[in-house]
Amino acid sequence: MKTAGSHLWKRFWALASPFWREDEKWKAWGLLALLVILILGQTRFAVLFNEQTGEFTSALAARDEERFWDSIRFCLGLLIVAVPIYAFYYFVRDKLAIHWRRWLTNRFLDSYFSHRHFYELNANATIDNPDQRVAEDIATFTQRSLFFVLIIISSLLQLVAFSSVLWSISRELVYFLVFYAFAGTLIVVFVFGQRLMNLNFNQLRREADFRFSLVRVRENAESIAFYRGEEQELKQVKGRFTDAFNNFNRLIRNQLGLNFFQHAYNLLTLVIPSAIIASRVLSGELEVGRAVQAAGAFAAVLSAISLIVENFEGLSRFAAGIDRLDTLLRVLPEQPASQAAGGKTIRSVEAPHLALEDVTLHTPNYDRILVRNLSVSVKPGEGLMIVGESGCGKSSLLRAIAGLWHSGSGTILRPGADDILFLPQQPYMLLGTLRSQLLYPNTAHAVADDELCALLEKVNLPDLAQRFGGLDAHEDWHKVLSIGEQQRLAFARLLLTRPRFAILDEATSALDIANEASLYRQLAEIETTLVSVGHRSTILRFHTQVLELTGDSEWRSHAAATYRFDH
Repeated sequence: MKTAGSHLWKRFWALASPFWREDEKWKAWGLLALLVILILGQTRFAVLFNEQTGEFTSALAARDEERFWDSIRFCLGLLIVAVPIYAFYYFVRDKLAIHWRRWLTNRFLDSYFSHRHFYELNANATIDNPDQRVAEDIATFTQRSLFFVLIIISSLLQLVAFSSVLWSISRELVYFLVFYAFAGTLIVVFVFGQRLMNLNFNQLRREADFRFSLVRVRENAESIAFYRGEEQELKQVKGRFTDAFNNFNRLIRNQLGLNFFQHAYNLLTLVIPSAIIASRVLSGELEVGRAVQAAGAFAAVLSAISLIVENFEGLSRFAAGIDRLDTLLRVLPEQPASQAAGGKTIRSVEAPHLALEDVTLHTPNYDRILVRNLSVSVKPGEGLMIVGESGCGKSSLLRAIAGLWHSGSGTILRPGADDILFLPQQPYMLLGTLRSQLLYPNTAHAVADDELCALLEKVNLPDLAQRFGGLDAHEDWHKVLSIGEQQRLAFARLLLTRPRFAILDEATSALDIANEASLYRQLAEIETTLVSVGHRSTILRFHTQVLELTGDSEWRSHAAATYRFDH
């Protein structure tokens, strides 16, 4: 358990410490200092209220009216000052939490989108639901971190403030309290510890899987409806909910034992302090009010040194969240995972042309060779068409050229990012306006409306802007446009960007021959060199050479002018 606690602390520190050491450290420490001052005020008022509770109780027992009302008036005066302190404390705490969440979220997002980690995580089976980890687990981590840090500070101050009060009333209470808190902590940690942490970790995962399955149904609703696959989808969604339900049942069964212990542990404190000092009160050695003060001080000190007992359920959920964030952080290094994983990788070099030198391409997990010892060069103006049977590795080869796959050996020379653009078979439609669709991915560039409308005409979408209410119309473009319209819109991006090289992965598969020929001809006119995956002989004339993948990791090179698909 000591080792587990040490590992948990290291993971927590790796996640938490950068915020307190880097660019926003002065704001963070300033807000934390203000919180400590407010906690000092709260602790002082807690001591004063405890004293006055004993005071007016003793006054009532002695039937001293003047003493009683003096104590009540003093309490009301304390309330006027204390209420703003308590209220402002929660405001500052939440302010610090949201600033911390913003900073940590931005840090994770920067890593998530750097080196295309968001893409590589799709193939990483150890990381489930990275979206939930960033969107929800970070919020929980920052809030619970502050909560536990602040209750530790508050508990230490309570311990100092009330220990002297309790010691002055009854040393026997102090001795018993230390033994009671120590025994309770040991029981909670060793009896309920690891099991609850594991169940809470699994519950976070099961809930995220259930939510993801519902999101997936929404995003693929049309395809599911066409296939009439709702019965199977319902079965899968219910299956994931059942996993979450069953794990939660196990969780609450284990928490039941913890709840029995916690409530017995806490309720006994209502009886024990009075029982220990009863003889002194009954003998007249102590006033009744002092006994009330002792009970209040006992409860405060016990709460201060029983943090684990009282908060173990929350701590176990917190530990599970730390583990999920730490796991995500570890797979977001400075280099792409596939390059940092060890073993052979394909080397990338920036060059004025595109070339593959002795490239052997594996699947990401290295269980299959797709292409062996491939060497081909694509100079500006000399297009390359990649052909072969389905499953032979054509799209995989494009992923390697794009720098998405690194599994294998050899060298790929490619132009800089500004000189090359990739078009997949299924175009990406971002959330936004029609204007942003055309400008993507360079949405910061200003282009005149007339130029954008002329661009739509070039790709045979002349009425698109008018149909949806202008270039600044917001629509779910993935749903309102057909695949053919989406592919033509993607070509409009190419014509606007005018890259030196364009990589097309069956980017005209949904278009008729006339539209396809028109788009390829316009790319040739702007002197964009093409690397295309395709199956139609009609686009051979826009390329100089053909690379044929045979499906058994071998390849052949042909001149486009003499290549025939039926040979």
